[in-house]
Amino acid sequence: MISIDPESSVAPFEQVRSQFAQQITDRTLPVGAKLPTVRALAAELGLAANTVAKAYRELEEAGLIETRGRAGTFVSAAGQHAQIVVQRAAAEYALKARSLGMNSEEALSIVRAAIEANARS
Repeated sequence: MISIDPESSVAPFEQVRSQFAQQITDRTLPVGAKLPTVRALAAELGLAANTVAKAYRELEEAGLIETRGRAGTFVSAAGQHAQIVVQRAAAEYALKARSLGMNSEEALSIVRAAIEANARS
């Protein structure tokens, strides 16, 4: 499900967060799928529970997962909504970039830089 690359320059919590986000986005993890508990996943990956908890918090803030108390943590239906919102924003950005005379590579370069800057913060 999730793997950690100890040689990566990407922080372990970000590796967990991004892998879950990708699996939710590409529907490998469908809406309603139950995620492992923080402690169970931390033990499986050899990470501190706080590291996994941070990843889960960020996924929850993004609307991709939801915690239902003692029932556990699940892939949220809101994740579909988040994807739709981002797709709309991307379409608006593409129209704006084209109206300003940018070519695709310039527009994508700006998006990549923004994503990388956000991943570092």
